[in-house]
Parts: sequence; C-alpha cells; structure tokens
Amino acid sequence: MANNSYSGVKNSMVEANHDGEFGCTLNELRSLMELRGADALGKIGETYGDVQRLCNRLKTSPTDGLSGQPGDIEKRKTVFGQNFIPPKKPKTFLQLVWEALQDVTLIILEVAAIVSLCLSFYRPPDTERENCGRAAGGVEDENESEAGWIEGAAILLSVICVVVVTAFNDWSKEKQFRGLQSRIEQEQKFTVVRGGQVIQIPVAEIVVGDIAQIKYGDLLPADGVLIQGNDLKIDESSLTGESDHVKKTQEKDPMLLSGTHVMEGSGKMVVTAVGVNSQTGIIFTLLGGGDDDDDEEEEKKKEKEEKKKQRKTQDGAAMEMQPLNSDEGADAEEKKKANLPKKEKSVLQGKLTKLAVQIGKAGLVMSAITVIILVVLFVVDTFWIQKLEWTKDCTPIYIQFFVKFFIIGVTVLVVAVPEGLPLAVTISLAYSVKKMMKDNNLVRHLDACETMGNATAICSDKTGTLTMNRMTVVQAYVAEKHYKKVPEPENIPSSTLDILILGIAVNCAYTTKIMPPEKEGGLPRQVGNKTECALLGFANDLKRDYQAIRNEIPEEKLYKVYTFNSVRKSMSTVLKMADGSYRMFSKGASEILLKKCYKILTANGEPKVFRPRDRDDMVKKVIEPMASEGLRTICLGYRDFPASEGEPDWENENDILTGLTCVCVVGIEDPVRPEVPDAIRKCQRAGITVRMVTGDNINTARAIATKCGILQPGDDFLCLEGKEFNRRIRNEKGEIEQERIDKIWPKLRVLARSSPTDKHTLVKGIIDSTVAEQRQVVAVTGDGTNDGPALKKADVGFAMGIAGTDVAKEASDIILTDDNFSSIVRAVMWGRNVYDSISKFLQFQLTVNVVAVIVAFTGACITQDSPLKAVQMLWVNLIMDTFASLALATEPPTEALLLRKPYGRNKPLISRTMMKNILGHGVYQLIIIFSLLFAGEKMFDIDSGRNAPLHAPPSEHYTIVFNTFVMMQLFNEINARKIHGERNVFDGIFNNPIFCSIVFGTFIIQIVIVQFGGKPFSCVSLSIDQWLWCTFLGFGSLLWGQVISSIPTSRLKFLKTAGHGTQKEEIPDEELEELEDMDEIDHAERELRRGQILWFRGLNRIQTQVTICGPSCLPPNTAPNTKGIQSHKSFNSLLLFQLKIYVLFFLLAFLKNGLCPKNKSPSSNFQFCF
Repeated sequence: MANNSYSGVKNSMVEANHDGEFGCTLNELRSLMELRGADALGKIGETYGDVQRLCNRLKTSPTDGLSGQPGDIEKRKTVFGQNFIPPKKPKTFLQLVWEALQDVTLIILEVAAIVSLCLSFYRPPDTERENCGRAAGGVEDENESEAGWIEGAAILLSVICVVVVTAFNDWSKEKQFRGLQSRIEQEQKFTVVRGGQVIQIPVAEIVVGDIAQIKYGDLLPADGVLIQGNDLKIDESSLTGESDHVKKTQEKDPMLLSGTHVMEGSGKMVVTAVGVNSQTGIIFTLLGGGDDDDDEEEEKKKEKEEKKKQRKTQDGAAMEMQPLNSDEGADAEEKKKANLPKKEKSVLQGKLTKLAVQIGKAGLVMSAITVIILVVLFVVDTFWIQKLEWTKDCTPIYIQFFVKFFIIGVTVLVVAVPEGLPLAVTISLAYSVKKMMKDNNLVRHLDACETMGNATAICSDKTGTLTMNRMTVVQAYVAEKHYKKVPEPENIPSSTLDILILGIAVNCAYTTKIMPPEKEGGLPRQVGNKTECALLGFANDLKRDYQAIRNEIPEEKLYKVYTFNSVRKSMSTVLKMADGSYRMFSKGASEILLKKCYKILTANGEPKVFRPRDRDDMVKKVIEPMASEGLRTICLGYRDFPASEGEPDWENENDILTGLTCVCVVGIEDPVRPEVPDAIRKCQRAGITVRMVTGDNINTARAIATKCGILQPGDDFLCLEGKEFNRRIRNEKGEIEQERIDKIWPKLRVLARSSPTDKHTLVKGIIDSTVAEQRQVVAVTGDGTNDGPALKKADVGFAMGIAGTDVAKEASDIILTDDNFSSIVRAVMWGRNVYDSISKFLQFQLTVNVVAVIVAFTGACITQDSPLKAVQMLWVNLIMDTFASLALATEPPTEALLLRKPYGRNKPLISRTMMKNILGHGVYQLIIIFSLLFAGEKMFDIDSGRNAPLHAPPSEHYTIVFNTFVMMQLFNEINARKIHGERNVFDGIFNNPIFCSIVFGTFIIQIVIVQFGGKPFSCVSLSIDQWLWCTFLGFGSLLWGQVISSIPTSRLKFLKTAGHGTQKEEIPDEELEELEDMDEIDHAERELRRGQILWFRGLNRIQTQVTICGPSCLPPNTAPNTKGIQSHKSFNSLLLFQLKIYVLFFLLAFLKNGLCPKNKSPSSNFQFCF
C-alpha cells in the first residue's frame, strides 16, 4: 500500500516524534508494516539493524516481553494508540426521525389527515346538509361541527408520536448493539508474554511492544514482526485476496498482519501496530469515511448487470475471450459453479413469507371489494333511489363518506394482513436462541436453529464431542515389552527414558502444559492440545519434570519444527547438538510413523533393526489390541543426523521424515462421555443418522462407535478409512462421481483416518444426493481451521467452543460451548419446537383471520358498518398477532418431539389435520357470531343494534357479539396448543408461564374494556348472566375441538395442505440467473422481493438472516457488525408497524369519541366530526 493511501485518514492518535521515549515513531512503524518480503527485511536492516534491535528500540524483551507495569502500558497506548477501531459514526436522532417519516403507511395516513383537516373546516348550511341525502342527515349538536378538526389532528398527532417512538427505538437498539460490541471485544483474549509469564489478556489491551504467541487457528489481533516461527503459514486472503497460504520466516518474510489466519505452525511476534494504525485498521477507517449503504447497493446492481452482459457475450465464445478480471475465472469453471446445488437457507421463513404474502393479497382484495360495495351501495341509495343530484355544496359531505368507507376497508385489511407471521417466527427463534444458550448452543445465525429441526444426518467428530477430551496414557509398548498400565521408571533403561522424556518435552507445543488442579484433590488441569497433554502427563507419571527440560531448551533454541497438520499426521522437532550434529524427535499416528521406522530401541536401550515383518507383528500384537479397546495409539521416535554428513536439506521432508528409530508406542484413553450413548439413541429414534468422522485409527474409531451406539453388533454398516473412501468414490481419472458416493453414504457410519477434504467431500456428497426421497439436511461438527469448508457447506455447522479455532468458529452457524454431542440433540429439539410453535400460531391466527374478515365484510355490506368496530378489531388483531405470537411461540420443547421423523424441507406449514381444525373452528365461530348478530336481540331480550342511527349510543347487542367473539378466541388459543390431533389440549400448559399469564391477562383486559371502555370501545357494561353466556359460548370452542379431533382426517378427502415452500425447480429462469452469483438461496428474502405490496411493505422489513454474535463471532478489531444492527431494527420494525396501526386508530377513536359532543355515537368511529 502506498504511503499516500491513508494520508487523508483522520487519526486521533498522537503522531509527534517520540524518539526521546522510544527509538521509533508511529509513522515509521506504520510505513514499515506496508512492506513485504525482501523490502521489509531491507527496511528493518537499514533502519534498526535486525528484529532484536527493533525490540530494543521498543523497550521490550523477545523472551520476557513487556514488564506489564500500568504506567508503561498507558504510555504505549498514548504514543502508539489503542488496539481498538472506532465504529462508524452513528446516525443522529434527527436522521432517524427523517427515516421513520419515509414509511409508506405513515405517508398515506399523513395525506388522510390533511384531507380530513381540510374537510373539517368547511361547514355547509344545515338546509343544504339535509339536501345531501338520508345518510348525511341526522341530529347534531351545533358544537359538533366545530370539533371536526379533532380526527385530522389526532392522526397527525399519532404520526408524530409513532415517528418519535420509531426513531427513539432505532437509536436505543443501535446503542445496545454498540454496548454488545464492546462487551464482545472485552471478552476476546490473546496470549502474550509479560514479565516472563505467558498470560491471556483482552485483545483491546494489546499494545505496541507486546510479545504475542501465535498458533494454528488464531486470528491475528494486531500487526507484528516475527521473532521466532515454527513452520508458520498464514492465510492473507482477507487483506490481499490471494488464497495461497504464505510461508513466514525470519529470513524471508517476517511481516504478520492483523485480521489474517494462522493456518499452520506456531511462533512469536513483536507487535508493531495496533487499532487504526494496523493494516486492517487503516482499511476500516477508510471504509468508515466512504460511501454509504445505498451507494454500495447501486454498485452491486451495476456489477450484476455487468456480469449478465458478460454471460451473454461469452455464450459460445472461446476460452481466450474470457475476461481476465472475471470473478469466476475460466468459463468452464463458471458453468460448473452455476450448475452446483446451492445451500438453501431460511426455508421455514421462506414458506411463512410466501403464505403471508398470499394472505395479504387476499386481504387486499377483500378490503378493496368491501370499499367498492360500500361506495356502490351509497351511490345507488343516494343518487338512484333518492334521485338526488351531486351538488357543489354536498361534495365535502360525500367525500367524508368515501373517507369513512376507505377507513373501513383499511380496518378489514389490518385484520386480514398477518403481520404476526414474521413476528411469530422471530419471537420463536429469538426465544429459542436465548434458551439454547443455557443448553450450551451459541447460535450465530438464526436460521440455523430452524434448520436443525429438519436435520436428517449428523457428521460428528470423535475427540471431545463424543468423548470427554481428557486424555491419559494408560498403556505403553517400550523396551520390547507391552505394559497394560503405565510402567515404573526403573523398568525402562535410563538411556531410553532420557530420550523419551526429552522427545516429549521439546516435541510438544510449548503452549501445552499440565497445570496444578484448581481445587485440592482435583485432577490436574490440561491446557492446550489434549493429546500432547496426555504425553506430558505420561512424563510426569514416569517421575520426570518436562518443564525443567523446557527451561533449559527454550522455544527459541529449537532449530526446526515440522508442526502437525492433516497431511503429515505427525509433528517433528529438530535440535542442534553441541557437537554440530542434529537430532529430530517425531510423534504421530502409530501405523503411519512405524512405516518410517527402520530401528527400534531394545530392552537394554540399544537400537536394533526394525524389519517390515517386525512392524506387522507389532501392529497385530500391540496396536490393534490397543485400538480395539478404543485407545488412540501414538508412536514416538527419533533420528540422528551426524555432523560429518553436513546440514541436511530441511525443506525435503520426504528425506528428513524417514529412517527413524522407534522409542515407544503409547495407548491414550479418551473415555466416551456418559451422556452420549443415550443422546445417540434419541437421534436414531428421531430418524437422524449419526456418522463419526475422525482422523483416528479405524479400530479405535470402530471401538468408540460401538461404545456410543453408532454401530450395533450385527449391523450391516460400513466403516472406511479415508484412503479406501477416496478409492471407492473416484473414477479412473481420479474424479469424484456422485453415483459412486450414492452407493456408499447410506450405509457409511464411520470414516476413520480422514482428512478435512474427505469430510467436505462426504458432506457435499450427502447434500447433493438424490437417491433419498427428500434432500438430506446435514449437520457437521468441526474444530480445526481446515474444517472451515465442511462447516460452511453443511446446512448447519457446529464449531467447538473449547477446542475450536477462531477460523472454525467464524465458519460455523452454532458454537457448542461445552463441545458436547448431547448439546446437538438439544439443538434438534429446539429446531423442531420452532417449527411446531409456528404451526400452532398459524392454526390459531388463520382461524381468527377467516372469521374476522368474513364478519367485517358481511356486516359492512349488509349494514353499511362493521359489527366489530375499528378499535374492537384492533384489539382482536392485537390478541391474535402480538399476544398469540408470544404465547404460542414460547412453548418449551418436550422429549416427545424426538419421537417422530424429521418433517423434511418440503413439508407444508399447514397439514391436513391443521386445515381440519382451522375450518372446523371457523364454522363454529361463524355460526355463533351470525346467530348472535341476526337473532341475538331475541335470545337475550334486548334492543337490536342492527341498522342503528348514525349517532346512536353503543348497544348491548353488539357488545355481546364482540365479547363472545373474543371469548371464543381465548379458548381457541388453548385448542391451538396441539396440532397433531391430540385430545388433551391442557397437557403441559403450566410449563409455559408466558402462555398462562397472556391468556389470563387478556381475559382481565377484556373485562375492563367491556365494563369500563364506554364510547371509545363502542361497549356498554354487561350483566353477570350475559357474561356467563359469552364465556359459555367461548368455552364451547374447547368442546367443539373434541368433536373435531374425533373426525378422522383421512375421511375428509377434500382437505388440502397449504404453506408449501418454493422448490428450486419452481423458481423462474430470470430469478435463477440473479441467484447464480450467490453462494446460497435465501428463500425468505426471495419471497419478500416477489411479494411486496403497498400495505405489506411495512411488515416485511424483517431480516431473515439475523446474526447473534457471541464472544467468538467477530474477528478481533473489526468494525461493528451492521447486519446485527439491522437485525435489531428489523425485529423492532415489526413491532413498530403494529404499534403505528394501534396508536393511530386507538387515538383516532378515543379522541374523537372523548372530545366530540356527547350525542356523537362511537358507532360512527370512522366518520369525521363536522
């Protein structure tokens, strides 16, 4: 990066020359970190001499690090800056107010308010009013016309109220998110050396001059220069775009950059730049001052258009015509990529959104028809039957009626549009995510929660997930003898013991340690790699101190280290001896390392020739018996390189890692977690296949799989090694064929000695397979950096919270905070519970939807007014949307959820049983409502409320209709708890206090509304007898539910299912073209784009990809996750949309009925005061 690339960046750090305090300035270090390779080495040599002198200038020690004195740390923060990147400047409150004003709903209501205000100030003479027809006549108080402005003002007041509330909520949510972000940054820790002690400190506390220890899987938190490295390889693609791993050495390229991943090896670096002065910080600072999101969206659109043009011009073109800068590279590759099946996400939300759009459209049609019928009836009555003419003086009065009809139509639409659908799914998912935290599942992507409910296969690691990840050496073959327990040190020749302990001490990562127990009498703490911890524990059991050897040979004195990776399956460390010779210690998988052993130490400590025949004997007599008991077998060996032969070519690994002398083979036990066999039985009963994918020996893997219950005696299932698996799935050309994978995966249960590539191939093969009836939904666990591709490819990726690397966590959807398989089973339960909760809510809401819309539509058309008034409708809407969402979406999961097979991705949201319940209860409610509406006055011996004058007071008749309707919804909410035809709808009801409190609370509020609501709610107080009848008719819903559940669904052939998701083959070609550039298909977002209608836009701001960030979600020093902010806003926007409607209509009705003259009737809720 050129010097001028960040010359304009505003920097709050002090940039004065501080040569007096430190030997280099902030600007010097920033410009140094821009260089790479030979340029960087040249600059270090020219300016400082070498890295040691750079450390001296920064007043730090390469071995002991900084002193850790608070004064020194503060001074460094002042001079070189803090390791913190300030987030993008938040929007001001006024900006948020302006954004809130852009809402379509508010704009329509603002226009209505202005029209209302204009009409209210026009007052025609009374004589002229009477000439405008029967509907316009009626007795009015003379003061009433002066109160006409109230409704218009009420709407504008409501708009102001809603806008302020919206803006305040957005502002507070953003503030909360920033607080969450700072908490996350405080919890992220990194290993540094201070005062000679290796400690972990928060990433934000790292300062220039710190000596940071880096290892495989780390995400670098700051820029630095390498002091000491072992086989270090870095993925710099996040900064450079280059996917190749860059090898880092002190001699060739020692520059390490923040935000890059350690893919292999370990080492130490001196921190030279932090926060806004690091390379990542400079980029983020530039982005912070760049274009806003709208510009980015425009750029994306332009890019898509460019790509479309490129595709058109390239069809049939030769390879040479492929542009060099195209993202896909070769044309063949692009076609291949386009044909690959894409990961589908938000399937449940896609189905819901599609259903909601369809219902919304139906509601729009119904409301439009309602308005048209009302207008036509009014016009026919006024101009045809009464034979009146349209006069100029009557125009405002007629417009007043048209506005009234329009608002009645809006009321029908408000009830019809199911804004509770996306709200319910969000509440259910957010509630589940919160509760899943207690079950050790940290959900990073909300849709992963829903997907786990449909999981059909789990590919699990062995170590730490199925086992306890507390490893101990329990058997050993040393000095030609197989010990069934750890041998006494005196039974081993001293020369052999010395070599063994030295090899263990230096050839295990120095970050791996055995620490004293936290509580007296407890087990020693294992820190670092658990296999290495077992070997260090073995050294302690042999009464030797490995730490003394490490103090004598610090990590800096290790001549060469070949770190463990999935290809080598071994680790080797080279020491340079005093006589100029070299000794290399190796450890690794026993059957792999034994093939490289040409000698073995005998009972007297002397090496003897180790022939292939001897190796086969050892495999049969030692390794296989250990593995059959579930032990991991590790071979320890060494090799000497005489000084007389000169220094070997260390880069030629094939020649180096051979000719070893075997010292010892150990059997390491990692006990199966006691809860795992039961968890696997639950999975199998729930129709989920569990497969073990491990790097361990096949015999060890088979033994553990049998203990876990993955394999049962007599089962005809496959256990394969990685090599055999690859041989079976590849053709003669070495290409993977899906047909070959399809022959293997249905019976495969254990894949041993597998590489991360094998895991990815298996996951991809299962997902892409078409042999099963339904597409398989695969969950995968992973902990290593190389597991990233498999975790990303899987429908749900589980990363290990304890053993997992930063890279694995970043690629995952859910982090297992306890690394335990039984936590995955809990995730399955929660996922299935989400699906059932949404179905329960749907069953309830659609019943209310159907009944309320039919009642409002029929009533409006027959009586020219709705039997359920505006505020009553909104109260019903509040019950069926917000309250029911909370009540039914927060049902806790039960073990019964694991007794059925997965639903599958194609299952409709509304089953035939649910459709039977919806129609059955809808019929009951309509019969009751229409009976009360047209015969209620005779049944209760009261005055009829039908065809009441325009300004009549509220009637008992219509109050009973309203009250009975609400009672039926309350009792039907209990019915809705069961969706599979169960009879006992009260089962487990008290396990959900939210449900109980909402039903009880709604009942209390209903009593208050009816008894004390008066004109604003168009109610009169009822007697005890009338209340008992209303409650009895509502209770009838429960009795009717028993009748419905007695009717076999199979007999009702006419019932259809609903709520199918869009299959990929149903997506139009033009949409598929747009999806070609995406790695995954987001069904909810796609449905949203297709189904946007005017009134639905307010509801559909919900973001289906909500990122819930935990401590390990974000790389260190990254800018705030704006997607997270959007997710807060989107959830908020749904609640606010409802709030807008409720506030507007409640205020409108309340103010008008409360402030207009007393003879004004609430039955005219939608008529303006003139």
